[in-house]
Amino acid sequence: MKALFTYNYGKEKMNKIKELGYEVIYINEKEVCNNENINDIDVLVCYNPFENIDMQQFKKLKLIQLSSIGIDQAPIDYIRKNNIMLSNNKGGYSIPIGEWIILKILEIYKNSLYFYKKQENREWKINTSLLELYNKNVGFIGTGTIAIEAAKRLQGFGVDVYGLNTNGRDVEYFDKCFSMDNMDEFLSECDVVVVSIPYTKKTHHLIDGEVIDKMKDGCVLINIARGSIINELDLIDKIKQGKFLGVALDVFEREPLSKESPLWDLENVILTPHNCWISENRNNRRFEVIYENLKRLKDKEDLINLVNLSKGY
Repeated sequence: MKALFTYNYGKEKMNKIKELGYEVIYINEKEVCNNENINDIDVLVCYNPFENIDMQQFKKLKLIQLSSIGIDQAPIDYIRKNNIMLSNNKGGYSIPIGEWIILKILEIYKNSLYFYKKQENREWKINTSLLELYNKNVGFIGTGTIAIEAAKRLQGFGVDVYGLNTNGRDVEYFDKCFSMDNMDEFLSECDVVVVSIPYTKKTHHLIDGEVIDKMKDGCVLINIARGSIINELDLIDKIKQGKFLGVALDVFEREPLSKESPLWDLENVILTPHNCWISENRNNRRFEVIYENLKRLKDKEDLINLVNLSKGY
């Protein structure tokens, strides 16, 4: 079987894939394009090369293994139509993102931006407007692995952790979960709202001006999911109107964020460049998922070959 990687995980890790019985081809994702050497691949391990390749030429493709948690960049309709397996990096970035969420909540409640600016100017000035996170309600729109890791880390802060998911099902580390039908009630009780739901056609602009109006005045809004889940223009208007205590964004409708975006200049907004998933362990965790899935695929293929051999094929 042949596997195309668009990221080089290093000689040792690539050799482990070869030891499973794969012929491994590496082409940088920015340079990958169809050719005779890759059109017969069985596995594509990538992030988002889909604008540069013609999927129809991959006649033998069985599995697409994404390095991301989100799958919205993949050609889902084509994948379903052709019975190609699709796997994401579920849980691979949950710990660093969970830590980032806690960091930004605390930075906003403790007004770190104010002190960083004072430090730059060597200005000694006490700020008496700092708040406690204690006894607040922290809500997550989406209760997947990222939200769970953040909720786990909130256990020692004396907060109530709320979740919003499809049917209101209970999730570990959450004190209470609401169904999507009860979003208004959920939003009205949250002092902090974290957007951690996958991006789909249904969640596009899920958070617009009308939904923001249902949030508490003076709440905190954090987005680590996808920029287009929030209507950015509506968000900017609400920030300017003073709706939020603070906003922390790691994702945006268009990336990189335009230098002309008003978000850069808003005083109570913290921006990072889609960076919250980074940690020194990211490649090891990502490779573990890739290795296990490619091993399962190879074992499945070997089993099919054994069955066919036993039937005399």
